Amino acid sequence: MRLARQRQPQLRDPGLPQLRYALRRYSRQVLIVSIGDLLLDIAIVPEGQLQPDDDSPATITLGGGGQAANFCAWTASLGDPARLVARVGDDETGRRLVADLEGRGVEVRAVWAPEPTGAIAVLVDQDGRRTMATYRGASAGLSPDDLDEDWFRDARLLHVPAYSLFVEPIAGAARAAIRSVRDSKGMLAIDLSSAAGLRGYGPSRMAYVLARLKPEVLFATEVEAATLAVPLDSLAQVPVLKLGRQGCRVFGRTIPAPEVQAIDPTGAGDAFAAAFCSAWLRGATPVESAEQAVQAASRSVLLAGARPS
Repeated sequence: MRLARQRQPQLRDPGLPQLRYALRRYSRQVLIVSIGDLLLDIAIVPEGQLQPDDDSPATITLGGGGQAANFCAWTASLGDPARLVARVGDDETGRRLVADLEGRGVEVRAVWAPEPTGAIAVLVDQDGRRTMATYRGASAGLSPDDLDEDWFRDARLLHVPAYSLFVEPIAGAARAAIRSVRDSKGMLAIDLSSAAGLRGYGPSRMAYVLARLKPEVLFATEVEAATLAVPLDSLAQVPVLKLGRQGCRVFGRTIPAPEVQAIDPTGAGDAFAAAFCSAWLRGATPVESAEQAVQAASRSVLLAGARPS
């Protein structure tokens, strides 16, 4: 993929007047693109305590997963055009996952691969906490040569999960996509994705990468932010700290989440990020965007699975 030299974003001060000015520069149709994983989710919700070396009754569901794919599904559910760029196994699972996303209104630019489609097993305990075992399969093999510049030229915002930055060659593909979106004066949102992934990659190394990429929006949980150990507001114009059941924090202001009886928290962070980006691109302030994001995440935990029903 041949791309022009990267242009640096012009606005670096997180002040609200400049952010509103940044939004006025974007008059074309809202189009949000994400680059990353499309996986099979295997959700396991035991009815009680798991019994070692014995049977344990549980609800087990299969569905689409992968942070980038979930983000696009939630974005499309909000009425915004969404495009996913992902490498997928040329197998029955991969074809079904692509068809499911397309049925939800997501435009999928799939790079078909000989490796199997990846999968993630999500174990949800009685307190709603999740333990995940992940096999990324074909997705991590996405390379810059797999990309078409046209997939990114019309994007107003590119969403990049940190999963897409942790390993090569997909990290090279993500950087190429970022350069293409920057050349078209699009914006960048990065989600730190995983504290374990940050530790494996190296927190200082990731902080350096973020300082160079200069995302307009940066999403992080409290654990991810603590792992990074660098103030989020030094790395992005709009740092968004996700607080789970407590809501989120933006520019020192905490936006509480409504109390709900959660069924499955899988995908709540992706619903949050999608709603935030959608509202922000449409002219809402960061605080207003966070309020809409918290509401979307709270609704998402009432559903089983990582996607809107």
